[in-house]
Amino acid sequence: MLELIKELVLFFKAHKRYALIPVLAILLMLGALVVLGQGSAIAPFIYTLF
Repeated sequence: MLELIKELVLFFKAHKRYALIPVLAILLMLGALVVLGQGSAIAPFIYTLF
């Protein structure tokens, strides 16, 4: 996992694709929301967001 993050940082530096960082952050947050929302007590609150 740490190697993947290191490779992403090197990619962003080499190709100057800094605009992709917010896109990746949003995708990670949505993924975490889906994982946390499955079968938990906060699931009803997540459904109200959408």
